[in-house]
Amino acid sequence: MPYARLVKCLTITLVLTNAAAAITGSRSAPSDAIARSIVTIIGSRGTVCTGTLIAPAIVLTAGHCVAPGTSYRVIDPSTQPPKLITAQKAVTHPQFNMQSMLAHRATADVALLQLPSSVPNKSPAILGMPRIPIQPGSRFTVAGVGVTTSGGDDGVGTVRAANLAVTGNPGTLQIRLVDPLTQNKSAGMGACTGDSGAPAFEDQDGKSVIAGVVSWSTGPNNGDGCGGLTGITPLTLYRDWIVKTARDWGAAF
Repeated sequence: MPYARLVKCLTITLVLTNAAAAITGSRSAPSDAIARSIVTIIGSRGTVCTGTLIAPAIVLTAGHCVAPGTSYRVIDPSTQPPKLITAQKAVTHPQFNMQSMLAHRATADVALLQLPSSVPNKSPAILGMPRIPIQPGSRFTVAGVGVTTSGGDDGVGTVRAANLAVTGNPGTLQIRLVDPLTQNKSAGMGACTGDSGAPAFEDQDGKSVIAGVVSWSTGPNNGDGCGGLTGITPLTLYRDWIVKTARDWGAAF
């Protein structure tokens, strides 16, 4: 099955104060701890992605959210109008390959941003990886700032969450998630435009741990749009690189 499409590309103006929802099909707010770790990333070319703080000044997102020759800013929502914090560095995993991504092949779709300072009223989430072996039916919570419905910009900027189930044959390269109520047969909850890079949290011993990031989505029955499958790049193979890079930037783990 093709990856359908990446879920990052969204061009908007910076007017986010009236955003109402994100994650298509969901009206659920995440826990306070999860919400405090999520940030909105704006690219200088007008793209929007979701990121997660894994240290006070380090953001985890998807590799396809970071392009050469592009600058990235994170929204500081503590002021009105919101301020923008410009990232000092933006790097993708050395094994990430955009051509592989566009050809519907799994790749190291993770990236990091280094900020000059912490984001007010935000706090890092716990960096982990999924339990192995990953079992069909296991639950992950995806939390992002993307749009509510495919093809528009409604809801961008506010964190919403969806509790999704593993389907298919999960592995260390890719996990497919589905709304357990609709099973990809009709429109349900799932990642949508602007949710690329969003964290997929797994409950491990009572703690919400980042186990992967959102890479792609489909509509129902693997069609165009959102609300069908949500594709996750698990951190199993990439956590060591994330930790080493963050430590090189001065973060404590």
